[in-house]
Amino acid sequence: MTDPVRVVLADDHPVYRAGLAGLIQVTDDLEVVAQASDGEQAVRQCRDVHPDVAVLDLKMPGMDGLSATREIVTLSPGTAVLVLSMFDDDATVIQTMRAGARGYLVKSESPDTILAAIRSVAHGEAVFSASLASRMTEWFSSLDRTQTSLGNLTPREQDVLRLMCHGRDNPDIARQLGISDKTVRNVVSNVFAKLHVADRASAISVARGSGLG
Repeated sequence: MTDPVRVVLADDHPVYRAGLAGLIQVTDDLEVVAQASDGEQAVRQCRDVHPDVAVLDLKMPGMDGLSATREIVTLSPGTAVLVLSMFDDDATVIQTMRAGARGYLVKSESPDTILAAIRSVAHGEAVFSASLASRMTEWFSSLDRTQTSLGNLTPREQDVLRLMCHGRDNPDIARQLGISDKTVRNVVSNVFAKLHVADRASAISVARGSGLG
């Protein structure tokens, strides 16, 4: 039996946070390992317990969800950030994804959609609310190719991308680099975000076009 996906919840509204925690706790494959009422608490908890997923509100007192996202992806790179927010404007969503979030849902989504999104980001997928998905696809496709430079990839991200170009799958990459499968999944997702692509084939195409692999 596989271990449940470990989740940290951060929202300054205790009733909403408790409801979401209760929703998660009745599942067999997800568990809440910590809760926070602001961004600073969320960052500390992710640093200490290294969850699989951090579910963050954007508007919180003190450190907001955007700043917390940046901190979490740096301090706990194995943690996928899923943002749940009332805001659905393009600028906010794009800024959040650039900060390193794996997914973005509006709070009006159904419980089943939220649970499915947590599972998806835990497995390295990018997730958007249906109302946002087409707009985000258009944004990704409209970016100038000059923004796909490999220069902003970390050495680890470049190593993983190079092995992807050589046809290696995630387990092979994990073995060769001596890191966990989960870390590989998260690094691959970071590569996708930085190169503004949606899948492996596109990332490999960009890499080869830039002389890597």
